[in-house]
Amino acid sequence: MIRNVVTGRLKPDADIALLDEGLAGIVALGIPGMTDVKVGRDAGLRPGNWDFTIVADFSDVAAYRAYDEDEEHNRLRREIFGPLSAEIARIQIEF
Repeated sequence: MIRNVVTGRLKPDADIALLDEGLAGIVALGIPGMTDVKVGRDAGLRPGNWDFTIVADFSDVAAYRAYDEDEEHNRLRREIFGPLSAEIARIQIEF
């Protein structure tokens, strides 16, 4: 199993409605081999946290690569997450 964890810090003028659209778009991708996906904005429980996260599980490396190369996923990156974010951090963990 591959777990992909993405977290982002928004630019000060970021459009939260557009962020929510992007997060919903990730959930709606329906990539074969994506076994679970959770997305959300920070709950504000601790100062200094980043603003949003995406946690997605994949059955194997091939499923993760299909997600990483998916046209709609890359459109969301390019048109929503990239412009809204000051920083994005990613990690993939293999279990």
